[in-house]
Amino acid sequence: MKKKIPLFLFGLSLIAGAAQAQVRVEIQGVSSTQIPIAIAAFADEGVAPAQMSAVIKADLERSGVFKVIDAGTALSDTSAIDFAQWKSRGADALVVGSVVRAADGRFEVRYKLLDTIKSSQLSALSNTVTAKYARLQGHRIADDIYEKLTGTRGAFSTRIAYVNKVSNSDYRLEVADADGEGMQVAARGKEPIISPAWSPDGGKVAYVSFEQRKPVVYVQNLVTGERKVISNQKGSNSAPAWSPDGARLAVTLSKDGHSQIYGVNADGSGLRRLSNSNGIDTEPQFSADGQSIYFLSDRSGGPQIYKMSASGGNATRVTFNGSYNVSPRISSDGKTLAWISQRDGAYSLYAMDLASGQEQRLAVGATEPSFSPNGKYIMYATAGRSGLAVVSVDGRVKQRLTTNAGNIRAPSWGPFMK
Repeated sequence: MKKKIPLFLFGLSLIAGAAQAQVRVEIQGVSSTQIPIAIAAFADEGVAPAQMSAVIKADLERSGVFKVIDAGTALSDTSAIDFAQWKSRGADALVVGSVVRAADGRFEVRYKLLDTIKSSQLSALSNTVTAKYARLQGHRIADDIYEKLTGTRGAFSTRIAYVNKVSNSDYRLEVADADGEGMQVAARGKEPIISPAWSPDGGKVAYVSFEQRKPVVYVQNLVTGERKVISNQKGSNSAPAWSPDGARLAVTLSKDGHSQIYGVNADGSGLRRLSNSNGIDTEPQFSADGQSIYFLSDRSGGPQIYKMSASGGNATRVTFNGSYNVSPRISSDGKTLAWISQRDGAYSLYAMDLASGQEQRLAVGATEPSFSPNGKYIMYATAGRSGLAVVSVDGRVKQRLTTNAGNIRAPSWGPFMK
């Protein structure tokens, strides 16, 4: 079933330009060990609409992993480098680059990452981009630096989705860069929007809209603007979650009397019941390998997290500490479970190493967690406040994303883009 409703604005590509960024990032805390890196201004970077060195600095500082040293000068990718000088300034690595405006109006961005200890080159990139993608190129360079120096893929060039409640009659599904910049409205309506979830390829978002005066699950293509009703069964349709291959979704339906988990193909066909309990089963999340589903159930008397086969069947309990555990999320490597637990009178974000069962409290006053695609950070909504926050999985690095308009909730961190 395909349809377009005038109440909504569809398609990021259909909205002229990006709206002014409403999200501001504040950084608290750093990693236990920081990598000292000097970042020089790129030669002639002023010709581009985005200052490459500034974007890169902001990304690396936000990660908490790097101690950024301002080079205080511009150095191009062809400049002669005195490695001993930079080593004496405490920099283990140096970033240099240049921007050249082409005759067709595009920008050639070149960069090099240099090892000052070994006096060698670690990496280099050269790409030509339009003005629209200038900031994205800065994020991609920061991703490359992060990966080369930590061994983990960077997630600065990924995107986030969240719901912005501007007023009681203005709900917006917004998509932005991971740093909150470049925000665009993907959908908008007078009734609540909840539970956005990215498809694994980053081209679609599933979400729940109340525009039909009941919760209905939609999937929207962010390129074409087309959307489909995936589930509009009798009763409530909620909590969509994608399988890792993007072929299916798990949803929560109450069509048979109480909320249970169902599987459905990505085109809305093939509905099949997966859970079968006398309690409420909801908030499904596929495991990283797609073989299992983690979910919330009150079958033991209170809300706890369980795990079952992705094809349904018997479930095993996962959480045992605390009487209220909800909102399970699984890291991309399948090693870590994040969830919200109510303990000592507060909602807190916890993470569990699934191999050892060891738990760690990462943040107090948290709801609705979402892992970064590299599994190193978790974004969540701040309980009782109109904002989002990010914490590293070791709890050391914290960021707060605040907005000067509306109430932003329900974050979903998008996947790596190919």
